[in-house]
Amino acid sequence: MLTLPEIQPERLAIKLKPAAERMIKKGHPWVFSDSIKKQSAEGKAGDLAIIYDNKKNKFLAVGLLDPHSPIRIKLLQVHQSANINEAWFKTKIQTAFDLRKPLLETDTNSYRLLFGENDGMPGFITDVYANVLVVKLYSAAWFPYLKEILPQLINITKSDVLVLRLSRSLQQMATDHKLHDGQVLHGDLKAPEVIFKEHGLSFTANVIKGHKTGYFLDHRANRKRVGSLAEDKTVLDVFAYAGGFSVHALAGGAREVTSLDISKQALEMAKKNAVLNVHSGKHLTIAADAFDGLQNLIRENKQFDIVVIDPPSFAKKESEVDGAKNSYRRLAKLGAQLVSKGGTLLLASCSSRIKADDFFELCENALMEASGKFKLIDKTFHDIDHPISFAEGAYLKAGYYRNGN
Repeated sequence: MLTLPEIQPERLAIKLKPAAERMIKKGHPWVFSDSIKKQSAEGKAGDLAIIYDNKKNKFLAVGLLDPHSPIRIKLLQVHQSANINEAWFKTKIQTAFDLRKPLLETDTNSYRLLFGENDGMPGFITDVYANVLVVKLYSAAWFPYLKEILPQLINITKSDVLVLRLSRSLQQMATDHKLHDGQVLHGDLKAPEVIFKEHGLSFTANVIKGHKTGYFLDHRANRKRVGSLAEDKTVLDVFAYAGGFSVHALAGGAREVTSLDISKQALEMAKKNAVLNVHSGKHLTIAADAFDGLQNLIRENKQFDIVVIDPPSFAKKESEVDGAKNSYRRLAKLGAQLVSKGGTLLLASCSSRIKADDFFELCENALMEASGKFKLIDKTFHDIDHPISFAEGAYLKAGYYRNGN
């Protein structure tokens, strides 16, 4: 393990406004800057914020201070006091690992071990790809604790390599601690692209420069399901990225799969992933903007047995919600025109600001306007390694619709 930062966190006493105190008592993991009524000292990133209730002045919660974020305190524990130390982190990580064990019995060696707030570690993400552990940080508050956490992660997962990834906002701050994005902190990484298994199929993740930690693990169950529906079918995979749905469809016996993505580099990854697995179907790629690509396919009178539309998040802030909803409506209407009679349309969203009920309603309304022939078959949400512990933690939803009653 390379030398990690030596930062000694301080302890701060905090009092909150009544509304924020009520939210914490209900289990919400965030304290915003404008919710703090009293703070014993200015503090620095990673200092322990001890929150006391207003009525009895007793311990209410403990969290990490993050002066660089509007979410000023990321909560670790509520109601019962705790020493935030190596033993505390070990218990958290082991609990998270135990929750994922059933997944590891399915010929899968890739999983999200720590899902931030939902596993009690706000702003701390850990993904495993075969023998490579990737930690992605979204808060400078975690820098003082890396020395205690990272060895525990390696021990529990039995990983040989650990790679550090940093959110864009952290990359400059990390240089003060001699850390940088894509840094190998432990072991010997032979190549940036790591081959891993997902329900028996092989994929690659670029753990140094790939999006997020290198791959999107959250749609695993939906990818497997599309594969199970694909035998002798034609499939269109829109926003294909590295070809997750495409590869499962090909391995499931699809006759022809078309991967559509704006990124030529992503489509090259999709091609590589397809070649890693046994299949006899034809794999085509289209490098185009999704909306333009769908319009072109409609003009060409193309039809597919299965159409998957899984866009990136369209609403990263509240002001983008209305625009995001319009984009989802447009995609649903475009996709509907490309599904053959009796075929399946899968519409997905990973925008946490778009609530699941709103997403499904707008999809169904758009499909009614497009043809009126689509019937909802199923709704799916998070896989086992993406547990949800608070409302804002739920982001993934997908609807399966059949063309024709």
